[in-house]
Amino acid sequence: MRKIQMWRTGIGAAAWLVLVMSYKPVDTAKGVETVAGDKFDQSWISTLVLVCAFPFVIAVFAFAARGALRGLYLRRSLKSFGSVAALMGSMATFPLAVAPDRETAGFRDAIGIPGTVVLITLCAWSLGFVLYGIALCLMHVFRTADIHEVLPPILATLLVWVMAALDVINNENAEVPVLARIVFLLGAPVSVTVLSCWELYRLRKYHNLTVRRALGR
Repeated sequence: MRKIQMWRTGIGAAAWLVLVMSYKPVDTAKGVETVAGDKFDQSWISTLVLVCAFPFVIAVFAFAARGALRGLYLRRSLKSFGSVAALMGSMATFPLAVAPDRETAGFRDAIGIPGTVVLITLCAWSLGFVLYGIALCLMHVFRTADIHEVLPPILATLLVWVMAALDVINNENAEVPVLARIVFLLGAPVSVTVLSCWELYRLRKYHNLTVRRALGR
């Protein structure tokens, strides 16, 4: 499953590059910066959507479980919430280091030059951590497999369809021809949904893991 998911991600990235090279201005440094910024924004929005969605899904999943499974899943969810806290905490260093508002500037003045150097160093480290963390969070769906193996495919499917709906609402890729836009819009959610269903099938066939069994029903 991991190899197939990596292949799907690679094909998706290649399709995105083709779309960008065909319909978006990337012949200048500013154009490349804009496209890269859009891609980062999309990844960050996906992470935020997942951050908002997965506590609700985990709560529904845990409280739908019977007996001791409920407490077990809630305890296991602490690891997932820990990964969220680490990512959000890292992002918090950026406004502290560069935000121009009076309160934040006053904080930097209060800690002095040594404190500012430490803060900027922490911010630089956080940049790499955040970029890597976003990729890992989207790939492993905030370690929700630690709660139960059926959760990652469920959450991944929910995430891609929410992102597709947001793209429709925001009229993303408006400059792309309609047919190409439809193919590109549906490619990610349909492919992820198919792989998620196959992953659930394999969990049931080879490991006897199903959503019903996970809930103790």
